[in-house]
Amino acid sequence: MAKKQVQIRRSRHNMDYVLLTVVMFLIVFGLLMIYSTSSYESGDLYLKKQAQSTVIGILGLIFMIKLPYKYLQKFDFLAVVVSAVLLLLVLTPLGMERNHARRWIDLKFISFQPAEVAKIGVIVYLASIIQKLESVGKNIIRTPKGIAIVMVPPTIIAALIYVITKNLSSAIIVMGIAVAMLFVAVPDYKWFVAAGGGVLAVAAAVVMYVANADAATASFRLGRVRAWLDPESYSTDKAFQTLQALYAIGSGGIWGKGLGQSMQKMGFLPEAQNDMIFSIICEELGLFGAMAIILLFIILIWSCMVIANKTVDRFGSLLVVGVMAHYAIQVILNIAVVTNTIPNTGITLPFISYGGTATLFLLAEIGIVLNVSKSCK
Repeated sequence: MAKKQVQIRRSRHNMDYVLLTVVMFLIVFGLLMIYSTSSYESGDLYLKKQAQSTVIGILGLIFMIKLPYKYLQKFDFLAVVVSAVLLLLVLTPLGMERNHARRWIDLKFISFQPAEVAKIGVIVYLASIIQKLESVGKNIIRTPKGIAIVMVPPTIIAALIYVITKNLSSAIIVMGIAVAMLFVAVPDYKWFVAAGGGVLAVAAAVVMYVANADAATASFRLGRVRAWLDPESYSTDKAFQTLQALYAIGSGGIWGKGLGQSMQKMGFLPEAQNDMIFSIICEELGLFGAMAIILLFIILIWSCMVIANKTVDRFGSLLVVGVMAHYAIQVILNIAVVTNTIPNTGITLPFISYGGTATLFLLAEIGIVLNVSKSCK
């Protein structure tokens, strides 16, 4: 009995400090790169704004570490309802437009993107509902009804994100999180392989259609696909940002030009501190610096996977899986966009790109993971 109490006492302090260290390094590096990228045109304006959001985010991280993560399960259904309501509020006078995109809610004292709230809301809902379904019966989640209970709410949230905010990347991330968590709950490879094959087939059909369609009739989204297929033909408009990012990556070489020595950030690469900041990292720190950052993200994702495997509680394990999927999808999509591997979807690099709302909620998610890590066996 005494031995068991000692083990429980130790488990309460078994937080993953490797993960915490990696996150803190990425935050500091992100602030450094935001200043390096934006100082030529805006001085320290973006640095100050990001630093303020980071401080609030760290407070949120500490709060989530202290709050028992099982308490979140009480708000599973409420999480998706609140997410949907916040997305609908974008259509009201509270909605705010920036850079020709209406994606924010302005509460005067703070503005934020409800899509970021929705990502956490979907993770909490899915972790809870999957655990509840499994507690009733292992095979219930494999039935059409069980899959519908799991997948319909995140699908609705993703649809609202896309229709209301026109934010395709966030909608993809929400659906990616849902699919990843369902895969962990139902590791039936043939169905997921079939579904993945179907998605790839549809994507290939869209690409072929766009490649052969009349450029004048292409919509905004399809226009981005055309620009991805033939960026040189759209070098003055749709593909301008992508080409400038590729120039930055190519000019950096192996070791880079040196921190602060980027040329593309001097008015050539629009909004370099946002989605395309990875290209400035490549230009200033070279392939070596880019690979070092990718390695840190791999360590972050690997740490989440280890925590998910070691967590005794199913709800906690699924929470970590959701966060892990979020980070993995977002990092892969951002780097793929910057390197023109996929069409430009407008997605930030976690902790490094400028974005107060994203940083705040990403740190809250890390707080949840660190909280769960304290209960690892």
